[in-house]
Amino acid sequence: MEFDAFVLLSFGGPEKPDDVMPFLRNVVRGRGVPESRLLSVAEHYMHFGGVSPINEQCRQLLAAVSSEFASAGLEMPTYWGNRNWQPMLEDTVAQMRDDGVTHALGFATSAYGGYSSCKQYWEDIARAREAVGPRAPRITKLRQFHDHPGFVGPHVTAVQKALLNLPAARRETTRLVFTAHSIPVSMAEKAGPHGNRYTAQLNETAALVHAAAAPEVSWDLVWQSRSGPPQVPWLEPDVNDHLRALADKGITDVVVSPIGFVSDHLEVLWDLDNEAAETAKSLRLGYARAATPGTDPRFVTMVRELVEERTAGRPRARLGTLPVWDDCPGGCCPIPSRRPPLGD
Repeated sequence: MEFDAFVLLSFGGPEKPDDVMPFLRNVVRGRGVPESRLLSVAEHYMHFGGVSPINEQCRQLLAAVSSEFASAGLEMPTYWGNRNWQPMLEDTVAQMRDDGVTHALGFATSAYGGYSSCKQYWEDIARAREAVGPRAPRITKLRQFHDHPGFVGPHVTAVQKALLNLPAARRETTRLVFTAHSIPVSMAEKAGPHGNRYTAQLNETAALVHAAAAPEVSWDLVWQSRSGPPQVPWLEPDVNDHLRALADKGITDVVVSPIGFVSDHLEVLWDLDNEAAETAKSLRLGYARAATPGTDPRFVTMVRELVEERTAGRPRARLGTLPVWDDCPGGCCPIPSRRPPLGD
């Protein structure tokens, strides 16, 4: 199968204050979310000047990937399209059509299976191609990469560096807390015949990072960034509630590692560097937040290797044992009745 382009697929985010509300309305289109809820979330963006860092992070990643391709002799033009804000994927697909692209490989900025983290990107692709029309290029999404050394390795290094900011004498009362975006319990339970890959893969990644970075420290996987009405149950515990529970158990220090994310976008900055950090301060917990991969050279090389799996038959680099697929199997990740998440 011939591929003649690469496209970075991401969530998108506002780049100035006037973008914030239109962006949030795009995120929740068709979901009936009240304006009051959007105004509340908008305050998070305004805390950072109305700018989400995710678009600039995508620019930096795309530049690094383009350079990596050139260094490796991989002749493939690169593009970028978002789900919720400019550059919208529909516009990118139209540009690819005009440039003569016929079949591109798509890399989504999410490592895991699940509806919002994987299958919804397939829906984004289908919607964009339908909008562009009969000459729209095909886009094949690259596989999930939760256990790829180029994803796990940067998280390992980040945890090790974060631990250096906490007292070594208190390692016995230090906890490693991994976080990922919460999803509704109904979505977790409605995972199709292949099981809930999202939580299973997250647990596998957490175990891999823990074993390589800090095997002497106990770890937990918890959740952040829940949205939606309070009567709808989401995966718990929330990271803030978990920090309180740890303090009650005599834990003195925590490293929080956002393994659910590939870059330090707004939900990482707000939920962890603001809210969770304030919670830890109020509990007198030592607190260090581990970085995300961003443009770590190992992560950038991973993107090239994923492309070469499809273009040159490169063997898969994997540290785990859970199944991953190039194409979603039938019945995988059914569309939820309530579509999360809200935010980037």
